[in-house]
Amino acid sequence: MPPPPRPGVIPLAPLKLGDVLGGAFSAMGRYWKQLFGMGATAYGGALVIVVAVALIAYSAISDRLHRVVELSADEDAASSDVVPLVIALGIVWLVAMLAFVVATALVYATVPVVLQEAVLGRPTTFAAVWRRAWARVPAVIGTVILCFLVAALPMLLMVSGFLAVMIGLITAARETSAPLWITFGLLGSIATVPLAIWLWVKFCLAPSIAVFENQSAVAALRRSSQLVRGDWWRVFGITLLGFGIAAVANYLIQIPFTFLGMFSGIIGGTTLDANPNPASIAFVVGTYLVIILLGQLIGQLLSATFPQLVTGLVYIDRRIRTENLGPVLAEAAAVPPQAQPQPGPYGSHGP
Repeated sequence: MPPPPRPGVIPLAPLKLGDVLGGAFSAMGRYWKQLFGMGATAYGGALVIVVAVALIAYSAISDRLHRVVELSADEDAASSDVVPLVIALGIVWLVAMLAFVVATALVYATVPVVLQEAVLGRPTTFAAVWRRAWARVPAVIGTVILCFLVAALPMLLMVSGFLAVMIGLITAARETSAPLWITFGLLGSIATVPLAIWLWVKFCLAPSIAVFENQSAVAALRRSSQLVRGDWWRVFGITLLGFGIAAVANYLIQIPFTFLGMFSGIIGGTTLDANPNPASIAFVVGTYLVIILLGQLIGQLLSATFPQLVTGLVYIDRRIRTENLGPVLAEAAAVPPQAQPQPGPYGSHGP
């Protein structure tokens, strides 16, 4: 039989493991400007917002901060100084959490947008990716939060089990019912870990579905459960491998930046006088932090992008296998992009 058509990064047929990983690497290589450009814009913008809020907070509480820092070991800080510091720190932390949640959701929405064109072998622009991805950020945030809450419930049960074990160990010397606490805690902890993993895999396709099919958060979770049904172990293995590859690559990326930061710190430290001024110390520490943050940014871009590429291709594979999406994609690949309806062939469910 003739080979299946391959207009883009994957053949339009049921995918093997090599097809999924190869397609993820190919999409990253062909569309790196859009993928990493959006990631750098998202995380860079979040970092700028956090720094700006931190500077505003520092200017508002600098006097109180100096008074607290200059206290001796025998003096206690006044509540009028401590309370504003805690409030300012909490505001900065909250803004940082919100900013990086939105940035991560934007990256998660970017990957399916780019992958939709990569599978069809069509070019795309940064502006087009931005418009489509930004429009789906609320839905992606909803799916990520719901997935976290669904998987967090078994984890809370696991923590409760560990607490039960600790209570049993503490009371073992005084109560005869302690072994029951220990047994209950161990069994509960062991049972909840597989449940959390099962739920995570069951809904792992939801962020991609929210973009590919323009679904709401709840509908995306329901659709993910439908597509994963009957092939849980394969989805689990491929997605776990994708996260593992990204984690190893992230670690390897951090190594040269860590050594470079240490080297710059050592060189900068040798140039300081016996009584260095604060500006010199700030320059040395700032150089080290910039190098480390640069390595972490590159690693974060890879960690946030590659697993989502793998997950998106698993979603396409499941639809090819269960809904005969291959012929629809092949037909769409031959149609000019401007003639394509939105959201394209991914938004219409097959038989």
